[in-house]
Amino acid sequence: MTEDTPLPFDLPAVHRKKITVDFNGGNQSSNAGLLLLREAERKRGVCQRLAAAMPDNRDPNRILHTMHEMLMARASAIACGYEDANDLNRLRHDPLMKLAVGRCPETGDPLASQPTISRMENSPSKTDAARAALAMVDQFCASVTPGEVEMFDIDDSFCAAHGGQQLAFWNAHHDERGFANMHIYHVGSGAPVAIILRPARTPKGTEVR
Repeated sequence: MTEDTPLPFDLPAVHRKKITVDFNGGNQSSNAGLLLLREAERKRGVCQRLAAAMPDNRDPNRILHTMHEMLMARASAIACGYEDANDLNRLRHDPLMKLAVGRCPETGDPLASQPTISRMENSPSKTDAARAALAMVDQFCASVTPGEVEMFDIDDSFCAAHGGQQLAFWNAHHDERGFANMHIYHVGSGAPVAIILRPARTPKGTEVR
């Protein structure tokens, strides 16, 4: 609205000044649940433990995003339903994403971009992946006090493969190629112990053991 816009009512001459209406709303976010995720990470330290288990071979003088920041950003995006790393190109400016990672929501630098996140995801070797898996077992051991006898629930879930991913296997029941990830949970607490990526075939007893 400007001073030339006709008004449905008459204003005194002293109030007839230019009126500006701003509908931009500022820097907003729809990912408020990240505040709860941030508190859970502060309490449990899952991403911190994983970051410590993954070697960082980058030049220390050129690092803008720590391993923990990148892992926290990726985990936060997935928790909000953004499964593709390409989403980070937009989410890296999201104020609540930055707050979850530990940066100021307004004045903090943007988070890692998609190429940086993709390089992080593709850099670990098989040994590094095994080290990260053991870190999750350590996370379980640090949060659950075992009794004399413990029970574990072991099951698999099908995940369809898109493209030519390694380890993908044809599953006749689901009529497509994919993975059958093995999930291991502690029955007493419900806490996850490990999730193992594996081909989409039913695990035998020897593999379960």
